[in-house]
Amino acid sequence: MKLSAKLNYIFWSSRPISWVNTAFPFTAAYLFVERRIDLTFIIGTLFFLIPYNLLMYGINDVFDYESDLRNPRKGGIEGALLPKAIHRTVIWASIFSCLPFVVYLLFVGNLQSGFWLGLVLFTVVAYSAKHLRFKEKPLLDSVTSACHFAGPLVFALALTDVNLADDKVVAMLAAFMLWGMGSHAFGAVQDIKADRDGGIASIATYFGARNTTRSALVMYLSAGFYLLTLGWPANLVAIAAVPYIAILMPHLNITDETCETANRGWKRFIYLNFFAGMVVTLVVNYIATTSG
Repeated sequence: MKLSAKLNYIFWSSRPISWVNTAFPFTAAYLFVERRIDLTFIIGTLFFLIPYNLLMYGINDVFDYESDLRNPRKGGIEGALLPKAIHRTVIWASIFSCLPFVVYLLFVGNLQSGFWLGLVLFTVVAYSAKHLRFKEKPLLDSVTSACHFAGPLVFALALTDVNLADDKVVAMLAAFMLWGMGSHAFGAVQDIKADRDGGIASIATYFGARNTTRSALVMYLSAGFYLLTLGWPANLVAIAAVPYIAILMPHLNITDETCETANRGWKRFIYLNFFAGMVVTLVVNYIATTSG
């Protein structure tokens, strides 16, 4: 296979449309606290922008190959369909692209930030890798997926010595996790048929399309309602939950047989994540920098 073809597969496997969803939480958190652009800011932003996503999605594309063959969504912005000939290349590219960034971030960090970075990277690998496969453990799959997006934010706060035990910070991070879990759960609904055909379990294959969609709605409602009780400005984050709830409403009676219709809502989620992630991250960081 030509080098250009390999690079093309690697590029699409990193899900470019999702790069900002992991880079922005780190970038915003670091800037809010440090209020300067330094080498650590640049290295951290670049890491969570591209190598982190290649590690997360590249491993997923390799180990989900059999089910992806049966999934009509794969082969575009929602996921690459990698031929077996490129699997080893993607795995090694994922590892070696991350390595220098991780070494630097561990060197400039502290024990707390090192712990969180290690935990986040473990969840990224454990979600898809053989013998771990957290993505096939119902509910744990949604929790792990949420960690992938909240993790860069937590790492940045730990790196800048913010008190992660502050009540408001804990509450906001919990809401961020609920939001991420709801997104993952609903996203899994559209793949019920493909996952079952490929012998892959998920929160959606276990609980069914209707129960999973309604559970996602409860997660969004719970996060939004709880945020409303936190007072200004945390209650602003509740705004981010409203459009998600609106998108879910038409799918509350979805069945396993009609699961693929959820893709219409999921495509809206992809772009809505930019808005919601920005709102949540900005308010979390404001609270983090103003909490005692």
